[in-house]
Amino acid sequence: MVFKNKTVIITGGSAGVGAATARSFAAAGANLMLVARGKKQLEEIAEELRDQTRVEIMAMDVADQEACASLFKKARFEFDGVHILINNAGHHVRGRVDSIEADELGKMIDINLRAPVILSRLALPYIRESGGGAIINVGSLAGRTPVSGAATYSASKAGLRAFTYALADEIRDEPIKLAVVSPGPVDTGFIMADLEGVADVTFSQPMSTADEVAAEIMNLCTNTKLEKSMPPASGILTTAMYLFPWLGKIARPLLDAKGRRVKRDLLAKLIDATREPKS
Repeated sequence: MVFKNKTVIITGGSAGVGAATARSFAAAGANLMLVARGKKQLEEIAEELRDQTRVEIMAMDVADQEACASLFKKARFEFDGVHILINNAGHHVRGRVDSIEADELGKMIDINLRAPVILSRLALPYIRESGGGAIINVGSLAGRTPVSGAATYSASKAGLRAFTYALADEIRDEPIKLAVVSPGPVDTGFIMADLEGVADVTFSQPMSTADEVAAEIMNLCTNTKLEKSMPPASGILTTAMYLFPWLGKIARPLLDAKGRRVKRDLLAKLIDATREPKS
């Protein structure tokens, strides 16, 4: 797929993976509709990219179904069509289930699973009208194998992964590509702003950059893969632990220990950075 003059909707498009993906599509000449809750950050990224391509923004909550419907109407009005949807918006409250308020558990399901399902459903007729395109969902390695301390998040990402595979089968005869990218830890504020709260096992896997995830999102729009795990070795590991639960029981203490070491080093670097004198 040539991205020039194609219209791409990116949720969670104001920071992290979403902003990196916006920059990558802008460099390829795509029209952008960027979505996030914070208008100020959206305006900043839009202003950055408008010298490369056309950019529109919509400050909204993806859990608002009426707003989601309005999003596609606005994108079609502004750009005369919709070709690609990137379901990237995410929400994570870390901790044991019984330590998290019930409404926050529901919010994770609403933003991480319910919203992408509804947005994908709304996107289909618009993408068909445009002659085809892609829907790429941003999952997680946590959706491939359960992570304690992130039970609801894991459930939401597992559901998103299953939805992607099922919908891909439903529309397999149409020119619409479905895929999910499943990264491990990504060096963005999504986890780096809450290092202490992140499960130790998360840091047992190599960290990706937002730009690396964005590159895979773009690749998934055009290749034949249904899923891309990042890094690939972590995808193999999570598959093995899912298929052979006994392996997970053996490996988990080792992975936790490795993750604790990595997290300790990251925290030390963060503390050192805050102590450095400012010139």
